[in-house]
Amino acid sequence: MSVLFKISNRYNQISVWTFHITSNIKKNKMKKLLLLFAASFILVSLQAQEKEKFRGGLDFGYCIPKGGGGLGINFNLAYNLADNMNIGIRYGSAALAKEVNGTNASLTTNASYLGTFNYYFNHGGSSFAPFVGAGVGYYALGNLTINNASTGGSISGKAGGLLSTGFELGKFRLGLEYNLIPSTKIEGISTANLTIASSTVNNSYFAVTLGFYLGGGKWKK
Repeated sequence: MSVLFKISNRYNQISVWTFHITSNIKKNKMKKLLLLFAASFILVSLQAQEKEKFRGGLDFGYCIPKGGGGLGINFNLAYNLADNMNIGIRYGSAALAKEVNGTNASLTTNASYLGTFNYYFNHGGSSFAPFVGAGVGYYALGNLTINNASTGGSISGKAGGLLSTGFELGKFRLGLEYNLIPSTKIEGISTANLTIASSTVNNSYFAVTLGFYLGGGKWKK
């Protein structure tokens, strides 16, 4: 009986040891799986801008036409050709106060429809990404009004271009751009209080923009 009891105790001890070893192996496997999952999550979260992904953005800007000022807003949609360059389309709207022959005109609204290209000086080593860009497209120009009198001649839209530079930090974007739009020839106007001869209106303007984007991945790997 004592021999059988000892054998039984030894068997129970071996069973307990086997259970602990098996439990430890399972715990270690779980830890490794969790660590692998966490590492994968970090790598995905910190990936750079990725080729063949889309991104969308929204920018607000202060516009600086010749002799005036204004506010603008731009909607951007882009497709990443590579990790550090993209092509896209942009719709913009700008409310501008311009100057005609030294006289301020009432606020006028322009709209723009552009194809864009951006190149970034970043290869995933930092969340700071300087860029240069360009665009070309169509600018719909608003009519000018001075002292409640419209300038003579219709102001038609113009084909124009865009040059831009700036940087992105994380998902935020700060830019400086120049909208190059051909000038418009207008006829003179005459009112009881004001007479303006025919002249040429400069349509081009600078803008400082601040905005953000979504999608496309992150800059820092």
